[in-house]
Amino acid sequence: MAVITTGSFAKALWPGVNTWYGDEYNKHKTEWTDLVDTHSSERAYEEDVGVSGFGLASTKAEGASISYDTEQQGFTTRYTPVVYAKGFIVTREAFEDDQYGVVGKRKAKGLAFGMQQSKETVVANVYNRHATAGFTGGDGVVLGSSAHVNVAGGTWDNTTTAALSEASLEQAHLDVGDWTDDRGLKIAVLLNSLIIPTELEFEANRILKSQYQVNTAENQINALYFLNKLPGGIKINHYLTSATAWFLKTNAPDGLKLFQRAAMRFDMDNDFDTENAKFKAIERYSVGWTDPRCVYTSTGA
Repeated sequence: MAVITTGSFAKALWPGVNTWYGDEYNKHKTEWTDLVDTHSSERAYEEDVGVSGFGLASTKAEGASISYDTEQQGFTTRYTPVVYAKGFIVTREAFEDDQYGVVGKRKAKGLAFGMQQSKETVVANVYNRHATAGFTGGDGVVLGSSAHVNVAGGTWDNTTTAALSEASLEQAHLDVGDWTDDRGLKIAVLLNSLIIPTELEFEANRILKSQYQVNTAENQINALYFLNKLPGGIKINHYLTSATAWFLKTNAPDGLKLFQRAAMRFDMDNDFDTENAKFKAIERYSVGWTDPRCVYTSTGA
């Protein structure tokens, strides 16, 4: 078991240190909230269950009986909360003899920073693994797939390999416009925001914030700009691991979710025998997706 002793911070026992550095960097603003919708949870797990809906109406001849349809239960997605925790132990001597507060107070702030970074990483990994085998949703396939399954039969896709460009964003809009529900009926799913890694920041801004088409001499308007096809704008995420992958979050309900089972809390206690001080932070939540129509994905290559 790792323990912080007087030897771990020998300089903290003596005057003369001008500053302690390495744990007081500026932090990025919270970004995970751009990626998922947040819900509270009070159970051991939460389940979302799909419904197939009804199909198209059929013609009815004079005097004939009405054709009756049925609907059925669809795919089930279960969210099981996971506990995330981290702590540290400080000897009584190191805590008492610390001249600068570097062992106790500053380490507690560092613990909070680590927990925040963990949450950012856990949520971003839903996107990072959008095409990784084994990380599947309720329909049994990955988030970004060319073979999503309809309950009533058939498949559909929400992915491409195209690099980020004006043309690929326009094609994504057309692809999403053709999406249907599980019975093949047209649905009004619209693109909302573009989620990108830091490497695509400049290219994304050139594409979406210019009134005219980029890198052409035709003087044609930028239709994406004038039609405001991405009202949610550009969301840069520092925890995406691919330099080329990009994502379009849609307005489809019941999509990417985070269920908060227990908010982050901090505790401190002393061990009776050793008199060591123990500090810990703990949080419990689950992350995933229900309806993959919530996002359009691209590997970017």
